[in-house]
Amino acid sequence: MAEKKRSTSSILLTAFFGLFVLFLYGPMFAVFLLSLQGPEGQLTFPMRGFSFHWIGAVFGEQRVGSFVTAFQRSFTLGLIIMLVTVVFSVMAGLAFRKQFRGSNIVFYLTISSLIVPSILVSLGIGIVFSVLNLPAQWYSSALLGHLTWTLPFAFLIMLGIFGRFNPSYEEAARDLGASDRTTFWRIVFPLIASSVIGVGLLGFTLSYDEFTRTSLISGENNTLPLEIFGMTTNVTTPALYALGTITTIFSFLLIGIALFTMQQLAKRQGQPRKG
Repeated sequence: MAEKKRSTSSILLTAFFGLFVLFLYGPMFAVFLLSLQGPEGQLTFPMRGFSFHWIGAVFGEQRVGSFVTAFQRSFTLGLIIMLVTVVFSVMAGLAFRKQFRGSNIVFYLTISSLIVPSILVSLGIGIVFSVLNLPAQWYSSALLGHLTWTLPFAFLIMLGIFGRFNPSYEEAARDLGASDRTTFWRIVFPLIASSVIGVGLLGFTLSYDEFTRTSLISGENNTLPLEIFGMTTNVTTPALYALGTITTIFSFLLIGIALFTMQQLAKRQGQPRKG
């Protein structure tokens, strides 16, 4: 009887997990399939033929706007955000290894933007730029808006990383005469390199996909999420689905590169140094 109950529970759990996976990835696969229709394809099933026509159409001019230029802006902005996020989060993680006056205030101010509604952050930055008579652009005001989202997450992650870091490695390096700079680049950074790559990838992803914090402060040139939103009322072809397919492949490619880099770093750390 007990075995029968366990079997029934296993079946129910399996069915629940299957429904969860279907709910999570079903829309994604539907988008993939609809993006591979023929030239006469529509936005709904059934599919009309099979081709890569709409994949190629993404790289051409749309009725209004362009996916390519919007992607270039989002990609460039994501790279800038990634670099700034990594540098400042590592510096903050190093600083918070020791208590200093006002550290609690700085901590709570840093993470406070996570609990403020995104649209209010975007509105506030837009007002500040208006008061200062500065033009709102994707590379200035939108960049600041994205940093209010990426930096707190990266900061919290770095606090955890340095909280687990064994300071005896640094003490041993200093005992051998290494300077603070040499100790960081030769001892500390190689040990946290994989985590730094993860933080950088997180910062890029959060920026690349951000919509709300960009909506009021991007200026006259849209990032990719804003361009997609603006085109939903104009582009009524599977080109939108094709864009979703391409960006998904691009995201998996970035994850693959990051995992490969982490693996190589781990192998390198495991190898004994010569000399």
